[in-house]
Amino acid sequence: MKILPEWIRGYRKPWLAGDMVAGAIVTVMLIPQSLAYALLAGLPPQMGLYASILPIVAYAWLGSSMTLAVGPVAVASLMTASALQPLATAGSPEYVALAMLLALLSGGMLLVFGALRLGFLAHFLSHPVISGFISGSAILIAVGQLRHLLGVKAGGTHALDSLVNLAHALPHTNLTTLALGGGSLLFLWVARRFLAQWLLRAGLGDKAAELIAKLAPMLAVLVSTALVAWLQLDRSAGVSVVGPVPQGLPAIGMPAIDVGMVSQLWLPALLISLVGFVESVSVAQSLALRRQQRIQPNHELLGLGAANVASALSGGFPVTGGFARSVVNFAAGANTPLAGVIAAALMAVVLAGFTGLFHDLPHAVLAATIIVAVVSLIDLQTLREAWRYDKADALALIATAGGVIGFGVEAGILVGVALSLGTLVWRSSHPHIAVIGRVPGTQHFRNVARHAVQTQPGLAALRVDENLFFANAGVLQDTVEAQLAQQPDARHVLLVFSAVNQVDVTALGVLSEMERSLRQRGVGLLLAEVKGPVWDRLRNTELGQRMAGRVFLSTHEAFDWAGEVHDLREDATAASPEGHPARAHGAL
Repeated sequence: MKILPEWIRGYRKPWLAGDMVAGAIVTVMLIPQSLAYALLAGLPPQMGLYASILPIVAYAWLGSSMTLAVGPVAVASLMTASALQPLATAGSPEYVALAMLLALLSGGMLLVFGALRLGFLAHFLSHPVISGFISGSAILIAVGQLRHLLGVKAGGTHALDSLVNLAHALPHTNLTTLALGGGSLLFLWVARRFLAQWLLRAGLGDKAAELIAKLAPMLAVLVSTALVAWLQLDRSAGVSVVGPVPQGLPAIGMPAIDVGMVSQLWLPALLISLVGFVESVSVAQSLALRRQQRIQPNHELLGLGAANVASALSGGFPVTGGFARSVVNFAAGANTPLAGVIAAALMAVVLAGFTGLFHDLPHAVLAATIIVAVVSLIDLQTLREAWRYDKADALALIATAGGVIGFGVEAGILVGVALSLGTLVWRSSHPHIAVIGRVPGTQHFRNVARHAVQTQPGLAALRVDENLFFANAGVLQDTVEAQLAQQPDARHVLLVFSAVNQVDVTALGVLSEMERSLRQRGVGLLLAEVKGPVWDRLRNTELGQRMAGRVFLSTHEAFDWAGEVHDLREDATAASPEGHPARAHGAL
């Protein structure tokens, strides 16, 4: 077994400069984000810094993406707060211990999933559900941060409740806090929208302009912190600040494991794991494609699992891959995960000797940083595309976002998953079954409702465009009966299985009963284009034995055979006549 990851064994000296620059730039971006997301999770600010050291190193060892930047992110922080606030007071020692336990559970689950090679879980949540969840979470986060901008104490269990409480608290707004927060919000918005363009006009290169614009939050933090410290606004104007941040590296140790708490945290941990994994894989895959690289979902599970376990052991909370940081890491020239390791080392230096600089950092500025970051996550484009293409997916997106906003993150994502699975089952239970005929002069067969085709007298031919299982087998039977009612002279029913990959026990029973019923009425059941794996299972059943000689390799052969039949009653039950060997070996 190779202990060193492949990127270390194959490291090249020319990559070092890009990794060092990217690591330094990501650190500057990571500091305000780490502090802000710890605030969002209801945790002491230093925990955001703790969660930005060992988790990055752990991911670099086991992950597969060369540019994914792991650490605290907005959605995982919101989910952490949602899971823990009913169990303990935010910021309390019990709350901190539960956050570490939540990270440990999440990491353990991801490691188990990785060991079991369950990377396909990346496809468990549909894109509209993920989009709706992230969009709803972004709105919920932004609403929750308004109280810090106003300098008031007005929380709520959901977005509407928070807005009502904020409206009541408006007369108590701290104007100095509002000026700091509002000014930072305006500056960050302008920087996001226009700063890169202004820098480009000033002659700066594309990459440099984009990176400087991304680092605007750090400038807002530095300026506002200096202003509060100079004017002592925390004392003279009641501006809420971060306060003392403990100096020194985090202690390493296993979080306390309470069986009672584990029983209450396993579901939030599972949801955090799934959402974080899907989000990380999406970001990592999109960045990898730009460089013709590939990621390995199973390795991503292991990397993210190790990162969360490392976070738990070093005083942090759940982490995952961040979109904005990963894009900056990529644009800054990161070639390998060494860029993340360098960022972690620089963060350790900050913790070891510079945490005193954060004492006067206003909460309002951190709130502005969070709001600007999450507003960009609201995905209206996917909603518009889904509404035009598939309204069921669009409704799943809206319902997920609405569930998050109205009932909380866990309820929202469960609603989305339930709707997605419900939509899948509903679609599968209403299969498309086409009556088909031959395109004149060819061996191609198409839907009679869409094309000018020739049908075979005495033959009702239907193409089944879905797997057959318990939820739709009855629909097939009803469709066959309806077609026979329209073709009373039909003496054969042909089912084309070109799109059928599976027939479950319930569907087998329906097909068997259908064949028996049709035979009693003098109508024969024929099958065509049955795939090999499907026929391998059918051939040894009672139905398969009765169907011997009436399973055709192609629809064309089935049509020709039906056209040659004269004694309908005999051919409905007879074995295959000579000259048609394809019927005896009719699986594809």
